[in-house]
Amino acid sequence: MKRTLDQLDAIQLEGQRVLVRVDFNTPLHDGVVTDDARIRAALPTITHLRNHGARVVLLSHLDRPHGRPDPRYSLRPVQLQLERLLGAPVTFIEDPASDDAVATTKRLPRGAVALAENTRFHPGEEANDPAFSERLALLGDLYVNDAFGTAHRAHASTQGVARLLHPAVAGFLMERELEFLGRALDDPRRPFVAIMGGAKISGKIDLIEALLPRADSILIGGAMACTFFKAMGFQVGTSLVEDDKIDLASKLLDLAGDKLVLPTGAVIAERLASDAPTRSVSREEIKAGWAMFDIDEPTEVLFAGYIAAAGTVVWNGPMGVFETPPFDHGTVAVAQAMARATDAGTVTVVGGGDSAAAVAEAGLTDRMTHVSTGGGAALEFLEGRTLPGVAALDDVTDH
Repeated sequence: MKRTLDQLDAIQLEGQRVLVRVDFNTPLHDGVVTDDARIRAALPTITHLRNHGARVVLLSHLDRPHGRPDPRYSLRPVQLQLERLLGAPVTFIEDPASDDAVATTKRLPRGAVALAENTRFHPGEEANDPAFSERLALLGDLYVNDAFGTAHRAHASTQGVARLLHPAVAGFLMERELEFLGRALDDPRRPFVAIMGGAKISGKIDLIEALLPRADSILIGGAMACTFFKAMGFQVGTSLVEDDKIDLASKLLDLAGDKLVLPTGAVIAERLASDAPTRSVSREEIKAGWAMFDIDEPTEVLFAGYIAAAGTVVWNGPMGVFETPPFDHGTVAVAQAMARATDAGTVTVVGGGDSAAAVAEAGLTDRMTHVSTGGGAALEFLEGRTLPGVAALDDVTDH
């Protein structure tokens, strides 16, 4: 179990420079933040530190500038949005590896906040370079990681610094992620239902294998269902199929038995377009020249029944090509079923990425027990992998 921010005494924070890794990898358009959800997700940790008299120094990456400064990926727009949300000025640090950066952090008054420029402007960030980690460590007296979405990366600001600064603890967002995802894996309220979607079975093999012994049922949607269909001997038309994974799909079907629940039918079209004519057919009737782009309504009803009866539901991956209506219908239906289940007392966990985006678009984020901020990190955590950014934090017994 990892040590958390709320386990630190007030005296450990008062006047201290707290180096906080946040995930401010937000979408920008014309230099303006278009979705500040990730910024708002870090506010509880930032506010707690400010209220306890800490001097808060924030680190984040933004996109992939390939180890060199690029004004398109500057965190300046994030600084402005953070100031609006906090209602307080935020000092901007142009280069977190500079001597000026260290001096700036030492001049910060109690309760003040500084944001450093994109850590990925330095090649040492993604290389987890010890020298760069040491430069970053000079910016703080202790370390908080509140960036679960990057915890699966062994980078300087996520792992390297945590080895140098202590205490090194989980922030409130990180703590919440570990609590809900960990409980779903280790102590779920039963029946435990997992919902897997997305395009390719290859991206979810490890997850399916990890969840098979834990879950009571695994519902499969998205184009990945087509690889299973082909393994069952059905025709799939022009649907996306991973031919090199058909044998594996067949083995998973044999291994899982009744635990693996596949769509009973599909919404098909000859092309992926909002104005393309569609048909709903059973899974045995996918036509030559047509492709599956969504689950059909009988499958939506089937899946909703499993969700309603569940004690815990974990969802990762859309049911169809939800970016292109009307092929978002199945994904929205699953989101709505999960919202109803949450209202009835089911623990519902959305594993980040496209699923989280779909839930947000449907306006149902607040009706889930937990929506993860980490797509890749959530996936790896649910697969049972060690996340470097989490492993580097202090254990409860370390202090």
